[in-house]
Amino acid sequence: MHTDLDSQWERWRRQLGACVLSRNRNLDQPLDGASEVGESNRVPKVFSALAHWNFRIFFGSQILSLPGTWMQLVAEEWLVYQLTGSAFALGLIRFLHTIPVTLFSVFAGGMAGRYDKRRLLLVAQTASMMVALILFGLMITDQVRLWHVGVLALALGVANAFDIPARQSFIVNLVGKRDLMNAVALNFSVFNTSRILGPTIVGLVIITVGGRVLFSAERNFVSFVILGYWSLRLRQHGTGDSGEGYLSDILSVVWIVCSTPSLRVLMGMVPINSVFGMSYTTLMPIFAEDIWFVGPRGLGALLAANGVGAFLGLVTLALLSHSLRRHLCVKFGGRGLQYFDSWLCAVQWCPLGDGCVGGHWLVHDPFFTTTNTLVQGQVEDQYRGRIMGLYTFCFIGLAPFGAFLSGTMARGLGAPLTLILGAIICLCFVGVLMKERLRLGLQGA
Repeated sequence: MHTDLDSQWERWRRQLGACVLSRNRNLDQPLDGASEVGESNRVPKVFSALAHWNFRIFFGSQILSLPGTWMQLVAEEWLVYQLTGSAFALGLIRFLHTIPVTLFSVFAGGMAGRYDKRRLLLVAQTASMMVALILFGLMITDQVRLWHVGVLALALGVANAFDIPARQSFIVNLVGKRDLMNAVALNFSVFNTSRILGPTIVGLVIITVGGRVLFSAERNFVSFVILGYWSLRLRQHGTGDSGEGYLSDILSVVWIVCSTPSLRVLMGMVPINSVFGMSYTTLMPIFAEDIWFVGPRGLGALLAANGVGAFLGLVTLALLSHSLRRHLCVKFGGRGLQYFDSWLCAVQWCPLGDGCVGGHWLVHDPFFTTTNTLVQGQVEDQYRGRIMGLYTFCFIGLAPFGAFLSGTMARGLGAPLTLILGAIICLCFVGVLMKERLRLGLQGA
């Protein structure tokens, strides 16, 4: 009897000691970090980030949810066209989806630096689920109108504006800086695979059972993400509240970027390539229809080349994430994007165009993944959310302006000349930035 009591007391004492030790952990470390040291030796380097329990949960939830996100976007556009038959309405809904990221991403990054990121992500994902539920309810009651879709698209855009900076700056809390590039590459690979699978599933569902079920399915997909965030073994993180206003936070981050040479180079490349270096994504239908005369099938092949090139580039980056000289990836990646775009203008045969598009994305995602990782690696933890808000604004928030600019230029100059001018502008800016001859692979990056 005494032996049983003693053994029970010993178990309680050990559990109490474990709790005390867990309270002394670094707030940015996963609770099972000790066990991950042994696991990391058994995981192939291409999947090294998956040695972390928290990232396995996060990665699995993304695999289950991201196809649903793309399904909702495509199904929403299908619904709008069914309601209106208007190309203008399609463009308006896409604009309402993206403009909140332009307007609020920097502010959202400030919130990610002040508050617990997991809670922000849970709020954003819950809002996304509510949007899908409301739209599904409107559809099954036959009450849906264009203005309903527009308001809900705007609400979803606001949720995304807060989700993206928080999620980007949250990944380092799951894996640490050593496996950050591998984690970002794996996450991007899921995103690009979902970009191919989501629209395919939408087409099959609409043909077989109709589009209404897609918005109900999105609710279930988002619930996987919410459950995944709740399952993470993380303590509540301390906030990075500086005691100043949001405007002061934004200005302080801009000052950090401008006064740090390496960050100035990295953050300078991102908006230039986002505005001037992504013209072909807007102009692809013109190349398919009016230059190569291959029609919808050829356009589908170009879109498939996007996904294949991006997937291969990210797999290569994941394989080399621990041995790659990152500054070279930035240097040659920024130029390689424009070389492939320039070659795209010169080819007259669609299969060669597919190769150029695939080559563009083979370079594109590793380039932006590397700049993302380097930027996060060179800022203190309390600034990471804010800097990723600024990065999101430069990368995603400015893209609609680039699309509008390229479309306007192509109307007067033609698609090939517009693409070449964009490539020349990017090459000139990259050359000026790289003349600082900075080694971007700094300690901690």
